[in-house]
Amino acid sequence: MPIIIKSVIAFALFTIGFASNALLAPLPVEPNPPATALYGPAGSFIGQQKEIYLYIPPTTTTTVRQPVYKHGDCSWLPQMAVKAGWPIDQIGKLRQIALRESGCCPNRAGGDMVDKDCNITGVSEWSHRSDSGLLQINGVHWKQDHKEYAGVVCKQMQICTQTPLLDAYTNLRAGLLIYNLVKWQAWTK
Repeated sequence: MPIIIKSVIAFALFTIGFASNALLAPLPVEPNPPATALYGPAGSFIGQQKEIYLYIPPTTTTTVRQPVYKHGDCSWLPQMAVKAGWPIDQIGKLRQIALRESGCCPNRAGGDMVDKDCNITGVSEWSHRSDSGLLQINGVHWKQDHKEYAGVVCKQMQICTQTPLLDAYTNLRAGLLIYNLVKWQAWTK
């Protein structure tokens, strides 16, 4: 489809330019012109056609919109979880865990209070501050020296601090690593 649009635009511009430019300033014809000469100078009409043809508009690129997070709204979770590699048959349980652990607010640390837009408004308790993000991944998983899980997230993903885990996608990837090791056990203790 984009090639058709480019061709139509190039043809239209050529027709317009031919009527106004072509008769006034014809291009010199060389027996074997170099490839750059085929397009003319950058500011010429033919040079402009080349630029139009080579231009790829931003609408043809793939962009991922960042979800708008609302406390209690996990509607964005399935798509991101599948992209992070979670098995489709576990998405329902994953959604329940995320809702219970963080209210589907990925920027929460343990004990954080949030408003309806997932903005941190304070701290209700201080005993679980190493719990991180959407799935409240505990410090036992990202602290390098912990005896129980030996910092599996730190060792395998090189995430050894809490801040990266406050990103929803990163948290889902780290959660999948833990899930693959112990299934849902990490969230049922």
